[in-house]
Amino acid sequence: MSTFPYDEFSDALAANDEYIKTFKYSGLTGVAQRGLAIVTCMDSRINPLSVVGMKSGDAKILRNAGARVTDDVLRTLVLATYLLGVKRILIMPHTNCRMAQVDEAEIHREIDSKYGIDTSELEFKTVADQYAALKEDVQMVRSYRLLNTGVSVGGAIYDVATGKITPVEC
Repeated sequence: MSTFPYDEFSDALAANDEYIKTFKYSGLTGVAQRGLAIVTCMDSRINPLSVVGMKSGDAKILRNAGARVTDDVLRTLVLATYLLGVKRILIMPHTNCRMAQVDEAEIHREIDSKYGIDTSELEFKTVADQYAALKEDVQMVRSYRLLNTGVSVGGAIYDVATGKITPVEC
């Protein structure tokens, strides 16, 4: 068994030591207090709770490359809508997203040429048209047979340059 790489995580562990000194979330439950789930990209320029004026405990956040609806996102949304208070789902990709700037083959080639790793067994779910992909993902969630009834699902694009979310008709 490997040991924990303390040196590589020393900054995060030190920050956590400071964080716990003023920790104020021990009273929260696992329920999304504002009934919202946000599916967004892993991009570090996005602070999903701040974007919609919420705080810890208010919403469920699901993140992946490109803010795409995958089997795992659907699985998680089923749990969230039945057991964790989610009544609204916002699918929120963003501008200037790497997954919308290249195609699958280009990503695979880049990783292979830079690192010598063949990633062709993976589907990165790049998109040629972000709006079309967003509409497809919103419709996939809306029509998912296992999702709890009465859940509202919307799509919007987050602008990383301005912070604005723009609703998209889906």
